[in-house]
Amino acid sequence: MGKVTGFLEFERLQEASEAAQERVHHYREFVLHLSDKEAQQQGARCMDCGIPFCQSGCPVNNIIPDWNDLVYRGNWQLAIDTLHSTNNFPEFTGRICPAPCEAACTLNINNNAVGIKSIEHAIIDKAWELGLVVPKPPSHKTGRKVAVVGSGPAGMACAQQLARAGHDVTVFEKSDRIGGLLRYGIPDFKLEKFHIDRRVEQMQAEGVTFRTGVFIGKDAPGPGVNNWAKETISPDDLQKQFDAVVLTGGAEQPRDLPVPGRELKGVHFAMEFLPQQNKVVAGDKVAKQLVAAGKNVVVIGGGDTGSDCVGTSNRQGAKSVTQFELMPRPPEQENKPMVWPHWPLKLRTSSSHEEGCERDWSVTTKMFKGDAKGNVTALVAARVEWQKDEATGQMKMVEVPGSEWEMPADLVLFAMGFVAPVGNVLEAFGVEKDPRGNAKATTDGDGCYKTNVEKVFAAGDMRRGQSLVVWAIREGRQCAHAVDEFLMGGSKLPR
Repeated sequence: MGKVTGFLEFERLQEASEAAQERVHHYREFVLHLSDKEAQQQGARCMDCGIPFCQSGCPVNNIIPDWNDLVYRGNWQLAIDTLHSTNNFPEFTGRICPAPCEAACTLNINNNAVGIKSIEHAIIDKAWELGLVVPKPPSHKTGRKVAVVGSGPAGMACAQQLARAGHDVTVFEKSDRIGGLLRYGIPDFKLEKFHIDRRVEQMQAEGVTFRTGVFIGKDAPGPGVNNWAKETISPDDLQKQFDAVVLTGGAEQPRDLPVPGRELKGVHFAMEFLPQQNKVVAGDKVAKQLVAAGKNVVVIGGGDTGSDCVGTSNRQGAKSVTQFELMPRPPEQENKPMVWPHWPLKLRTSSSHEEGCERDWSVTTKMFKGDAKGNVTALVAARVEWQKDEATGQMKMVEVPGSEWEMPADLVLFAMGFVAPVGNVLEAFGVEKDPRGNAKATTDGDGCYKTNVEKVFAAGDMRRGQSLVVWAIREGRQCAHAVDEFLMGGSKLPR
């Protein structure tokens, strides 16, 4: 597994990136993959640790030690074959996955983890460069038809697997382009969209049909959910046309903040703001685009979506950018022996934060103030403390007396996560929901990924709630296995 003494000889190497003061002037990716020699050295750091906890830390169970060793030995063909055996789209995960595998790396106990994500990034980019990523159409067709509703990573992974099993697969997407949140939720400077486009071309060559601008349901989705559909198909019609239906529409219902002043102009969900810039980068014209130029921007929510709002606001020329988080500031460094191999809670500074942002923690937003024209002009916030409730044992938020303050705010973006799928889609199908409002379906047993509705399955964020791209790919692959087994009585697809 790499070089026996590699972890002693070579230090972890971060991928090179364009300077912050330069990259804020464009929307292209700015992180460079490792050179062949650098990737070889990083692969050499993989230890012969006996039990590869990195694999269990990875939701798709990537065979990480094997492809680390193959990169070290310069065998790119077998490296990409091994990587593709568990992950349909490593160009997505190699760019935007937070890499829980690295947190679980054995070397991470008392050293810097193996740069697994950077090696994955290098493998897939090298594979495309060498022409090693090719369509894999099925050797025979089954005659069975499957509809996949939603074209995010779960839907794409499910569709590709089912097409390779010989089924006729049609992917329905309510937006005007394929990709789900990969397309319209993640800025181009983190994931350029040609990565999605060439996978779509590969999947079309494998027999997948894509239909955009089609909403499956009855009523249009609610605010904060992007829908450019020009056609609506009822669930009943879809079920009549296909032998199985897979719901992979994601968890798109954003968490709201119902405080005084919420109705003011300039207070928006992040997913009203981010997709518009992605459409502009794609060459579209967006009427009345939300822009941060010259404005005091406040981002409420400290996760990845909030970080994307920060990076986009800086590129649009914001006057100032501030990001609030309700939870306390995490520690700079986790206690590795205490938390390993689990994902640690620690302070994470994204590339967007490095480009310019004031960050603050333990802050609650109390209200928004506006001018006579109904435009937001200020935000009123306060400090909070988290205290243990003696009666329930749970932590509760308590406002710090006298901590209230007011700050200018011309554009406020809610990036507080997603609470549930678009509700009316599940309701239109009659799918039973779990207590969190997601599609109710188990991941094991005879009813794997199957809902209470005959021949209707659910996977990805629509089933598990808001999660990572790598979890979406895992669920899409596993759901494809379950659908294939449902249709054919057995399946050779991997889980």
